[in-house]
Amino acid sequence: MGNSWFQFKQFRVEQAGSAMKVCTDACIQGAWTAASLQSCPPARVLDIGTGTGLLSLMLAQETPVIIDAVELDETAAAQAIANFAESPWRTRLRGVQSDIRTFFHPEPYDFIITNPPFFQNDLRGPDARRTAAMHTATLGYADLLDAIARLLSPAGRFSILLPYAEFRIFLELATAQGHSLRALLDIQQSPAHAPFRSVGIFGKGEAQPAETLVIHDEHRQYTPAFSALLQPFYLYL
Repeated sequence: MGNSWFQFKQFRVEQAGSAMKVCTDACIQGAWTAASLQSCPPARVLDIGTGTGLLSLMLAQETPVIIDAVELDETAAAQAIANFAESPWRTRLRGVQSDIRTFFHPEPYDFIITNPPFFQNDLRGPDARRTAAMHTATLGYADLLDAIARLLSPAGRFSILLPYAEFRIFLELATAQGHSLRALLDIQQSPAHAPFRSVGIFGKGEAQPAETLVIHDEHRQYTPAFSALLQPFYLYL
């Protein structure tokens, strides 16, 4: 079992109520996306499938944005709302228990961040809440893209984390709907491993060169690039 909480430098994530715990790849998405927003922060952000609220908390720490965080699972949503209330940015964070397919907001968002369910074809386990969090059982890519099209402003951007192969499937679907990939980060566990996750930022503007982040070096130590990226958040960096 994972820990019931994860302590960062400026906030704590209580996670007993969420099927998906804090993980390294989600932390990378949050840190990398936050860094990309610092030069020109959006006014309002939507976090789709917030889980513990991790990504919203990371963005709130590094930027002055206002964030609505939507979560389908009732217990996880309550956990995220409690985490927001205990954070230094409670006035800029709003948790909502809702299905994103029916979620309504009167004005479009400038930026969307999501770490969605992503295993489309893998066998599903006996834990129904974890299955819903990990698989596209409750939110397929088409549903997600429909929600983005409905809730994102025409000039807006969005960040998404997926497994390496799944990201290529999503990229095809997103491109067909008119979304352009602006920035791409492929993530490797070590120099000896192939990439296992990808983070992409879609939207208007010139595309940036693709990047690769290696988490561990050949001695199982964090690489300088990983340490620099997560230094604002991890206690021991």
